[in-house]
Amino acid sequence: MSGIETLVAVGILVLIGLIILKVVGAILFFLPAAVIAWIVLYLTGRELYAAVAFLAICILSLTRKK
Repeated sequence: MSGIETLVAVGILVLIGLIILKVVGAILFFLPAAVIAWIVLYLTGRELYAAVAFLAICILSLTRKK
């Protein structure tokens, strides 16, 4: 590979790495809300309550994030 091809390859790999980090961060951010929503769905059987619980935990997570 020549110099410019190496730079392009490194740039693409860095971009892919950043995307993966953002996806993992989003999964970790939504994980507590998803667990709580699943518990609510399991206990009540109502999807509406699970959705409200998911949204409430997401909003709380956003407001408490420093």
